[in-house]
Amino acid sequence: MRLHYARSASVLLVVSIALLGSTVSSLAAERYPDGEWERVDPVSAGWSALKLEKAEAWSKAIKSTAVMVVHRGVVVAEWGDITAKTPLASVRKSLLSALIGNAVERGQMDLSRSIGALGIDDNEPSLTAEEKSATVRDLLTARSGIYHPALYESPGMAAGRPVRFSHTPGTFWYYNNWDFNTLGTIYERAVRSSIFDAFEREIARPIGMQDYRAADGQYVTGAGSVYPAYPIDMSARDLARFALLYLREGRWRDKQVIPTPWVRESSKSYSRTEFGPGYGYMWWIGPIENNIVPSVKLPEGTFYAHGYGGQFAFIIPAYDMVVVHRAAHVAPGVSLREMGRLLWLVFDSHSLTGIGEDASIETTRLPSVNGEMLSTLLGGKTLIYGEAAAQGPYRMRLSNEGHLAVVRSKDGTELDTGVWSVRNNQFCRELKKLEPRQMCLTVVSDGTSVQLFDPRGLMFIDARVEGN
Repeated sequence: MRLHYARSASVLLVVSIALLGSTVSSLAAERYPDGEWERVDPVSAGWSALKLEKAEAWSKAIKSTAVMVVHRGVVVAEWGDITAKTPLASVRKSLLSALIGNAVERGQMDLSRSIGALGIDDNEPSLTAEEKSATVRDLLTARSGIYHPALYESPGMAAGRPVRFSHTPGTFWYYNNWDFNTLGTIYERAVRSSIFDAFEREIARPIGMQDYRAADGQYVTGAGSVYPAYPIDMSARDLARFALLYLREGRWRDKQVIPTPWVRESSKSYSRTEFGPGYGYMWWIGPIENNIVPSVKLPEGTFYAHGYGGQFAFIIPAYDMVVVHRAAHVAPGVSLREMGRLLWLVFDSHSLTGIGEDASIETTRLPSVNGEMLSTLLGGKTLIYGEAAAQGPYRMRLSNEGHLAVVRSKDGTELDTGVWSVRNNQFCRELKKLEPRQMCLTVVSDGTSVQLFDPRGLMFIDARVEGN
């Protein structure tokens, strides 16, 4: 028996050493930047230089200011000014999510606590008892049901805000700056530190950010709410480090900077948005394909941070890849469709499969339609699109007299009205509410399928046509 036990123990020891060695080897294989990012020749790493040039050309066409492609921990492509510290816009929310994960781990925050118990209220019109029953988790997932005016929100966000008291806490998703701003205050009260100082101390320094300082954050206050916004400036190369930290599930070499369970919990989808992606703990969850037009197909497990104007940080575990995109913090910025094509071009540069079709006019198989043919094709017809969308399908009704209406078929809601015409062999439409309000589109069709392409040649609507 002793011999048997000894042999078993030896076997267990050997297995344990082997497993430990495998883990150590795996950690050693993961590459991280030191003082500077490590760069490799893309061709030697299996990338197509010609296709990367095409991706860069598209990036310049959509007015990107900086792009970084990090594959297996090293930079394989970059262009633009990756050192400039520019506004992150709503990417700030994903940074706060990381800090909240650390606070939860330390026992300083409890996601199940109601905001009423935390003393949260706002100026007139102040919160009701039902609104105060919303939990910290409800705010984190943008499901608070509190539609009080908020600071630092776009006109579109304000216009789309649901009617006050229309949804109870936890029952409805709305991308709500009131939730995100209030979370900032709840966090700072819990840890007794500013968001900007805490981020520098807990994340920026441990992962070696080259440019970020606490002074790169500021507060935005106003009369609409007592809870300030907390915009942050950051360079593309520092944002890429933050994205790589999440790709590595919160670990930076042998140091756990953010708890791995929190990273996994944050990057799950708790709501499905109308335009495609899911939403986690202040992270967007792939896919970005919105079932209205084809876009890049992202692999399972992809998630990303997204900010106004075209600020993006994509974490793609299936490819061991991070893609960071920066643009000017101005309207109309870089859309999700445009970013989707950039991702498609990047993925195609490495011959990745299952990424979908290129949604550009240069690859369409349908013939172009113009002049009188275009008027005949569309006049008195209905374009049906987005049939697989969460609230789809949508119908664009085009009268012979030049009027149009956009209707959500699911519940019959009229989303917008406007006018349409044919000018310079293009379909031009002007809406009252939906953005972009004015647009002229190139049309290709076989009589039943209709595809509309924007001025950059990117598909805007993929529809079928039927008579009224």
